Amino acid sequence: MKRRHFSALLLVTGLGVSSATMALKPPTERPVLTVSGKIGLKNAGDKARFDMKMMEALPQHSFTTRTPWYDKPVKFTGPLLADVLAAVKASGSTVSAVAINDYKISIPVADTTRHKVIVARLLDDQPMPVREKGPLFVVYPFDDSSELRSSTYYERSIWQLKALDVQ
Repeated sequence: MKRRHFSALLLVTGLGVSSATMALKPPTERPVLTVSGKIGLKNAGDKARFDMKMMEALPQHSFTTRTPWYDKPVKFTGPLLADVLAAVKASGSTVSAVAINDYKISIPVADTTRHKVIVARLLDDQPMPVREKGPLFVVYPFDDSSELRSSTYYERSIWQLKALDVQ
């Protein structure tokens, strides 16, 4: 129990959350992700905005997987989507993800823990520019299960992510 509390404290401290007020501090750099909807922690009116430093402060996870978009397996690194949602105290069952070009897809919140979906910020250990599907890319670990190698999950893997709306 002490370890879990300590981990949560590290997560909260790294994101600039004041434990006394439980408010998410605003980004100090250009925001790369906006989270809205059914969230308990906000830093910009009724929304939560994250800059890349805030995304880096979340626990980082990596996996290497084959995708339909690259000709060889690639390594993706970033926080779990579940951790992003936990950081804002999300309480919905669906996340509407929106890309820079306004492509929109619904992702069941259950996917975020069942499949260890990440919000990748690195591709093969390098930041992803917009022209390379960045700066953020929601990715499933496709090689973990044949179930994930389908149009359903490929469509949920949204690149150039700019916003999440929790419903």
